[in-house]
Amino acid sequence: MGVTRVRIAQAIVRAPAPNLAAGIASAVGGGDPDVAAALQQHERYCETLRNCGLQLRRLAADATHPDSTFIEDTAVLTAEAAIITRPGAPSRMGETAAALELLRGIFPTVGEIKEPGTVDGGDVCEVDGDFFIGVSGRTNAEGARQLAALLRELGHNSVTVDIRASKSLLHLKTGLSYLGDGVFVVSRDVVLDVALKDYDLIKVEPAESYAANCIRVNDHVLIAAGYPLLLATLEARGYRVATLAMSEFRKMDGGLSCLSLRF
Repeated sequence: MGVTRVRIAQAIVRAPAPNLAAGIASAVGGGDPDVAAALQQHERYCETLRNCGLQLRRLAADATHPDSTFIEDTAVLTAEAAIITRPGAPSRMGETAAALELLRGIFPTVGEIKEPGTVDGGDVCEVDGDFFIGVSGRTNAEGARQLAALLRELGHNSVTVDIRASKSLLHLKTGLSYLGDGVFVVSRDVVLDVALKDYDLIKVEPAESYAANCIRVNDHVLIAAGYPLLLATLEARGYRVATLAMSEFRKMDGGLSCLSLRF
């Protein structure tokens, strides 16, 4: 508690591809996304990031990789370096090329996860300069080991947590978000009591579990629209909350954190 938050200045975003529906569909169903609606929701997301004070860097939509709008999975960023991931879904491995090219022009140090390691950025949660790394269906133990080693070289501690038994979680950040100042938003169906025992937890009811993936952007917390219990809890704690429609991205197992790399 009492940690001084570093303000975020920039975000990298990538618009949904016209064939977004050809990506990896959500395990919970919901049908194909409406691409026109997804584009509108994405533009509103970008507008909100700008209103929070961020400068946006946009990558072109990539129909070769239908899931590429979920750009968070392609890299892990620290204050001084970028680490290019190696996504766990074979169809997504090519997404990192554009991120690598862009990030080499921004960060003086760029590391990479190597075969046979796999890491999705959605499995990596920064906590006041240190990191939780989730071992999941997308991030394997070797990828987590490599990432922890790279972070250690940069002066960052990390803790690895195995979430494979939590069937509701695609990624670690599917079920939790860090808001700073020792506060996590956590879905009640996520069992991470040991890893989070020293933190203040805002627990999200199972019916609103999708909303556990939210993001703190400077003075605001962004949450998915349609989750009144979490909204009321955050506002009661004094957070300035912005709600964003995410229906089309949810159909593809995507959340708010997935749509940008923030630094």
